[in-house]
Amino acid sequence: MYLLIYVDDIVITSSKQSAITNLISDLGLAFPVKDLGSLSFFLGIEVDYTAGGLVLSQRKYIKHLLSRSNMLHAKPMTSPMAVSLKLSKFDTPDFEDVTLYCSIVGGLQYFSITRPNISYSINKVCQFMHSPKASHWSAVKRILRYLKATINNGLFFASNSSLTLQAYSDADWEGCPDDRRSIGGFCIYLGKHLIS
Repeated sequence: MYLLIYVDDIVITSSKQSAITNLISDLGLAFPVKDLGSLSFFLGIEVDYTAGGLVLSQRKYIKHLLSRSNMLHAKPMTSPMAVSLKLSKFDTPDFEDVTLYCSIVGGLQYFSITRPNISYSINKVCQFMHSPKASHWSAVKRILRYLKATINNGLFFASNSSLTLQAYSDADWEGCPDDRRSIGGFCIYLGKHLIS
């Protein structure tokens, strides 16, 4: 069993530091504890420290996914999906490599951690994993090309932020061409930080 305790040493005061040291020593009485130093890479997420906080990104994972899909030298795009694009399960023709589609789309799902701006696009292409069409694969390639263009983007967490919770939501009206269901979305911020 592993217990990961992350402490951002940028914002630690001396009283907080002693409380954290006491917590770690108390945990050491019950569990084997090892100090690994500052967090830099964990489960494919890179942590970069700045003067004002930290940035979570997935540059290495993006390069890996681009390489797996033979898109490493593809032309970058400025948006993950065309605004007017309406994908349907009745599109034709079928995409010939279903295993590749499922593998790449499954890999894309992991980006919703540090790249919530592409969550909608990824969710959309996930809906067709059971029977992908050529148009669905084109949408996946556009997402990959967008990731290539924005490879250095990530989530910034400031070392000082309020604890105000804000939520925003939106929905269209019967936006799905297959079943005429509405498509909705939301985002939740804790202070200035997008958390969901």
